[in-house]
Amino acid sequence: MNLELLESFGQNYPEEFDGSLDCISLAVTCAFNKYGTLLAVGCNDGRIVIWDFLTRSHAKIISAHVHPVCSLSWTRNGHKLLSASTDNNVCIWDVLTGELEHKYRFPSPVLKVQFDPRDHTRVLVCPMRYAAVLVQMGGLHKCLPLDSDGDLNIVASFDRRGKYIYTGNAKGKILVLDVDTFELVASFRIIVGTSSATAVKSIEFARRGDAFLINTSDRVIRVYDSNEIIALGKDGEPEPIQKLQDLVNKTTWKKCCFSGDGEYICAGSARQHALYIWEKSIGNLVKILHGTKGELLLDVVWHPVRPIIASISSGLVSIWAQNQVENWSAFAPDFKELDENVEYDERESEFDIADEDKSIDLNADAHQEEEIEVDVQKVEPVAAFCSSDEENEDENALQFLPMAPEVEDPEEGWAIQDSLEINASLLGNDTHDSEGEIINSKRRRIQYYDVSLPDAPSDEAHPLISCKSSKEKQQPIGTKKANSRTKK
Repeated sequence: MNLELLESFGQNYPEEFDGSLDCISLAVTCAFNKYGTLLAVGCNDGRIVIWDFLTRSHAKIISAHVHPVCSLSWTRNGHKLLSASTDNNVCIWDVLTGELEHKYRFPSPVLKVQFDPRDHTRVLVCPMRYAAVLVQMGGLHKCLPLDSDGDLNIVASFDRRGKYIYTGNAKGKILVLDVDTFELVASFRIIVGTSSATAVKSIEFARRGDAFLINTSDRVIRVYDSNEIIALGKDGEPEPIQKLQDLVNKTTWKKCCFSGDGEYICAGSARQHALYIWEKSIGNLVKILHGTKGELLLDVVWHPVRPIIASISSGLVSIWAQNQVENWSAFAPDFKELDENVEYDERESEFDIADEDKSIDLNADAHQEEEIEVDVQKVEPVAAFCSSDEENEDENALQFLPMAPEVEDPEEGWAIQDSLEINASLLGNDTHDSEGEIINSKRRRIQYYDVSLPDAPSDEAHPLISCKSSKEKQQPIGTKKANSRTKK
């Protein structure tokens, strides 16, 4: 994939509907890996469907949970996938094998999970009505400190490089904590008008640049510069770079995200399937993408590299992209498109080995003397895949999944039997012993942890479940709407 040729000089945001991905089950949440080659989709039956986004096909299906998957997060190199379910379980999966490696049981519902962007052994967990928890591989966990007002409606997020954790509460207070020491680095409060505060619903960071956005309950998206926040320190009063809102309809926002280059901001409406796209530098609304009427939006993610957005509604993953127009003159400036066939006049010397009619170029010899060495062994790193503090790409990154051939009507247990025979021949033991060793080794590999949180609200219901139960009276959630789009 040559990303340099994909960069457009014009609009770098989606403009139209470009198909949908049907996960068989009802999709709830989704997340791209760092390279945008794989899309993980969490479903309401607990499965995680990993799509090969270039071919738009299933790459792997992981039977992860029993209850709906509510949050997903990839590691930086793409080898691990973090998932949270409405049954209060948080799991870490090996993407290549699809096997469970770590499982954490929480006493209260989990709203969001996130891997540390630079350390795959640290996980940030946001339980419902409780302080955010930083979990270290091996079972150790620490609760992040709360503000002095003691509000427990906490949302939290790592910054772009995992150096700080930003937390927000229902009273508009933002805390910036050091990841290692939990020391308070900076803080400020979002004030509406003169005195009233507004609740923080989510905090999202751009993949490039230092900008981050805060989605609040007053229906305004505020964009800040993280460097300015750190410089102002505790009890600062930073001014947002931009304030984005729908002045006409006063829309509340379900989910917000940055574009891959951090130049655009997309927000999904909480009332309908509508995506609003703003340009960050100017703050003007550049596009509104409308889905099918009557659908409610569940999740929105922007492709890390391309101008593509994936949104989830009615159990389907909708893809929004640019309208690609073939422009052959960009590759050959003298190329002309003809409406009808034209008889071609061939020059007498057009196909001669030596052109006798060619004019003599005095500088031709000088050009031939200049030898240009072309290095065919060195692979130049793609700038879109490297951070500003990195020179090379991660060679061990997982960008694609190997596809296994589908066998029609396989014999029962044929794969297990073959593997056991091979293991028995290698180990020199009988089949039953090798089978027992394989099962025991798998059990040893999976590590289970019970996370104890004092005074956690264990009787609370997950918002995803409460929303579904209220909608069951109107229509059954097991039925999908027709895959139709509004005419333009």
